[in-house]
Amino acid sequence: MKKNLLTKVSKISLLLMAGLLMYNCNNSNDDMKTPPVTPSVVTPESRTIKVMENATFGKILTDQAGKTLYFFSDDYKGVSECKDGCLSVWPIFYTDNVNMIDPSLNQSDFATITRPDGKKQTTYKGWPLYYYANDNKAGDTAGDKVGDVWYVAKPDYTVMYASGQLVGENGKNYTTSANAQVYTEGNGKTLYLTDASGRTLYAFSPDKKDTNTFTASDFGNNGVWPIVGLNKMKFPSIMNPSDFGTITVFGRTQLTYRGWPVYYFGGDGNRGDNKGVSVPNPGVWPIFNTGTPIAPL
Repeated sequence: MKKNLLTKVSKISLLLMAGLLMYNCNNSNDDMKTPPVTPSVVTPESRTIKVMENATFGKILTDQAGKTLYFFSDDYKGVSECKDGCLSVWPIFYTDNVNMIDPSLNQSDFATITRPDGKKQTTYKGWPLYYYANDNKAGDTAGDKVGDVWYVAKPDYTVMYASGQLVGENGKNYTTSANAQVYTEGNGKTLYLTDASGRTLYAFSPDKKDTNTFTASDFGNNGVWPIVGLNKMKFPSIMNPSDFGTITVFGRTQLTYRGWPVYYFGGDGNRGDNKGVSVPNPGVWPIFNTGTPIAPL
């Protein structure tokens, strides 16, 4: 009797064990058939860039919520120089897809750069875009002219204000006096005028008020020091509208600043170059800044 009982118990145990094995195997097969869950990739949302009319600044760039965007003078080379603590005050603007609802904007003017910290940032005409943390609501422009190097982003600037090291064609670093007339070898940032693309603007020291004494009548030397033909003056708020004008040089329009005819340097091959400050000697072709004196009569 005991033997039969033990035999029955053994059979029941074996059946239970077999059932458990089949259950585990089936579960394992189910697990193997279930595809792994791929984590979703979070990308920056498409954001709309708008052109808003501002009572003080005219047309300015904002995001879809009307928050003002800004340019930084130190970014004149097209590379963001706002790092570390700067970013807590000036957060970057980035979107992987710029939506535009204003016909005056061109998609080709927008691009994406990879910052030194590895993050991405949207640029407009080569200038990285930022917010200002102290702008509390749509339309605020409290960041303009902070430190004389932050300006509201406008779609129609023709002149910009850069802040960077002067490096002559001779490879030497220079600093300049407050009136941009005296140059000394050394390291340090200088504030100076560029066009909207970060190309440096120069004066020719022998020129007189509204008189170009350099350019040949056949423009044979225009490739070395091209005249700047801007005739629409849109510039950061630190500049005075009355300082700008135009003259006619052998039938062509040339921009003037405080009476000085304005030139480019043909040797400035890259955005942000300012090599002309040492040609042929420092001071002959000075840069412009807000301290530049009025041209002599």
